[in-house]
This record gives sequence, structure tokens and C-alpha cells, in this order.
Amino acid sequence: MIEYESRIRLITELRDHGITDRDVLSAIERVPREMFVPPAFRARAHDNAALPIGHGQTISQPAVVGYMTRELELDKRLKVLEIGTGSGYQTAVLSGLCRRVYTVERLRPLLREAEGRFERLRLANITTRWDDGSRGWPEVAPFERIIVTAAAVDVPPVLLDQLAPDGIMILPVGGEEEDQQLLKCRRRGDSVDYETLWPVRFVPLLPDAVDGSPP
Repeated sequence: MIEYESRIRLITELRDHGITDRDVLSAIERVPREMFVPPAFRARAHDNAALPIGHGQTISQPAVVGYMTRELELDKRLKVLEIGTGSGYQTAVLSGLCRRVYTVERLRPLLREAEGRFERLRLANITTRWDDGSRGWPEVAPFERIIVTAAAVDVPPVLLDQLAPDGIMILPVGGEEEDQQLLKCRRRGDSVDYETLWPVRFVPLLPDAVDGSPP
């Protein structure tokens, strides 16, 4: 009962933050965030706050997940590329709103943990990959939507090249020690329109896949 009440309280707080899209709120409500945080932080799972998940990474603040998801303008026909699986929380939210999510994570231990969560939740429309996310996933491109959950110094051209016509990409841009801004990129034929949304703070987008498994 306490867990249910804390979920409802979080949804109410997201509405107060201006996230009123019913489909987005419903998708967030359906995902048990407590499954995506370490045991030490489960009492705070439904706080509107970013929380550490190990390996120097965090699970994003639910309001940021809600904003980014809303700005993707999703529907059930779309194929989405996510760069930075992390705990898998954002991935799970996306899976309830689109046809398929392709998600790439560079830290193998995080990806293994996320895959276990997807299996337990029976999220069958998620395809995972352990790789350098800055390269995207060219073998299954183009994507109608791309979401990047780590900050790039600039918009990566390789990801723009994998964006379908009329596609949307949402990503934070800015160095680790700089002010970061969330950008919305929309492909218009041979050009791309850019819209700055709001200030954010994300871990940096790093190259190379890391195993990180114990010897």
C-alpha cells in the first residue's frame, strides 16, 4: 500500500511539473522504479530525484524521464534507438509507448542487470546491445526516434545520419564541467531543426564498450 501511494504521489508531482500527457504518465506509472535502483535506495525509488546505480552512473530524475519521453512524440508505430541503457528505467518507460526499443550500453555489468529486469517484467519489445553507443546502431537504422541519456559535447553526426526523415532526436549537449542543454533535433528533408528545451545535468557520453566483469 505504501509503495502504491508513493507511486501516485510521484505521478501527482510530475503533473505539477507540467507533465500532463496521459500516455507518458501511464507508462511511468506502470514501471516499478523500485526494481531499477540498488537496494540501499529503494525507499527513495519514487522520489523525484536522480539516484546512483553504480559504476559512476545514475538513474535519471523521473521528471527528466517524463520530459524527454514527452518530447519524443511517441506512438506505437515507431522504432526508437536509446543510447545509454543504464539501469533500464527509461528503456522500460519507452517500451510501453512504441513498437520497439533498440538500446545500447557501454558498461556490460549495467546492461546485464537491465536485461534481467526486462526479462522479469516481460518486456518483449526491447533489443539490447553492449557497444559504444556513440556509434549508434547502423545495422538497424534508420530510427524514427533517438534518445541519448548521456551528454555529448556536440550533436554526434553519426546519430543524425541514423535518424529517419521527420524523425526526432532528444539529447543533452555540453561538457561535463559546462552548462548542459537538452536539445530536440528534428530532421526536415536534408536539414535538421534544433530546439533548445531546458538546462540539464547528465554524465558524459563516452566512447568504447567496457566489460567491467570480475576476473
